Amino acid sequence: MSIFKDYSAYYDMLYKNKDYRSEAEYIHQLIQQQAPNARSILNLGCGTGNHDLYLANLGYAVTGIDLSAEMIDLANQKIKGQTGVDLQFQTGDVRTIRTNKKYDVVVSLFHVVSYQVSNEDLNAAFATAAAHLAEGGVFIFDCWYGPGVLTSPPVVRHRVLENGRLRIHRIANPVMHFDENYVDVNYTILVVNKEDHSVYEIEETHKMRYLFTPEVSALSGVHGFRMDYLKGNIFSNEWNALFVCKK
Repeated sequence: MSIFKDYSAYYDMLYKNKDYRSEAEYIHQLIQQQAPNARSILNLGCGTGNHDLYLANLGYAVTGIDLSAEMIDLANQKIKGQTGVDLQFQTGDVRTIRTNKKYDVVVSLFHVVSYQVSNEDLNAAFATAAAHLAEGGVFIFDCWYGPGVLTSPPVVRHRVLENGRLRIHRIANPVMHFDENYVDVNYTILVVNKEDHSVYEIEETHKMRYLFTPEVSALSGVHGFRMDYLKGNIFSNEWNALFVCKK
């Protein structure tokens, strides 16, 4: 099933409480620690461009890549009329995209790496990051964290969000695949139009790979990175880990 298609139209509303500004500032701090002269960023899996807008306003030249054409359309709408920032978006697959440019930093945020469910996909995403970094470049990503997922397994969750026109019910029904280290997150989204009381239903399955530090360390070594592991930052809950890999 295709993901982030119909879902993308309601993405920003579903995540309106996510603190993209603070997260971008935290990434900026990490970059200043790891590569203080960095000026360019490639974002693998940029979504609708929220992190990218803040990073660009912090002075970076940012290129955002996303597999979803719908997401990229929304991101491009946000930068219409923007001046004084070096920011561009394009459709592309994080496993195969090659921009034929080198960047100081590659980021992949909001669990994009966990969407790479197979070993082949993980290797391909790491290869993409490595291909776009010069020596000394930094790859920063977050993902679902295996010990957290196994200690506190996902459960059915129901969220309700609304604005003046819409009320959205999102039900997440997870199915664990212990032998393969991933979770099917089966989303049912009910979009209620408060004006005419019509209801639009969306169903999508998001497969999420949970990762462990030893396998990230092994992947990093294969692709020429030295891995640092960070936890206990603003991204973290029991499921979330942030890794910094230096080439």
